[in-house]
Amino acid sequence: MKFKIGDKVETIDDDISGTITKISENTVTVEDIDGFDFQFEKQELMLLGSGTTLEHAIYNTDFDAVKKEKEVKKRTATPAVKPKERHAPKFEVDLHIHHLTKSSKGMSKYDMLNLQLDTARRQLEFAIKKRIPKIVFIHGVGEGVLRQELETLFGRYNNVKFYDADYKTYGLGATEVRIFQNIAP
Repeated sequence: MKFKIGDKVETIDDDISGTITKISENTVTVEDIDGFDFQFEKQELMLLGSGTTLEHAIYNTDFDAVKKEKEVKKRTATPAVKPKERHAPKFEVDLHIHHLTKSSKGMSKYDMLNLQLDTARRQLEFAIKKRIPKIVFIHGVGEGVLRQELETLFGRYNNVKFYDADYKTYGLGATEVRIFQNIAP
């Protein structure tokens, strides 16, 4: 704001008003009504003649805009992941026959089992290749033939450890496979 000698000013932070008697680069000397000289920086003063008195500045201020200006931007919080969910497998393979083929009509049990095992082998190889650490094979309960064959398949790999999947999530019909990346298959 431009000030000149003789302007009536008021301080922003204090209840001091008076007339400008001297102006240097950033310092303004103000004489109050009692004749005392005070020195202020230019940004600490406002003109009285412009209608911007202290009361006017207080009552006509948009406080919401000031609050927004002063508000510290909060970081968006990333959703907290529970430890159980953090280590939960992300890759699931459902080996139920109706998920693998449109129709099992005309297929023998041997053909169905081979299709399921081939799918399991391909998905396991894919997980090893893509460095996926955990995979769940959903095989169902049934008579246990597919489960036994899967255990035989998984036993052929050195870098694979397998165990029953989480009971709460999958029940008894799923096997979780953990793949170790630094051990050769």
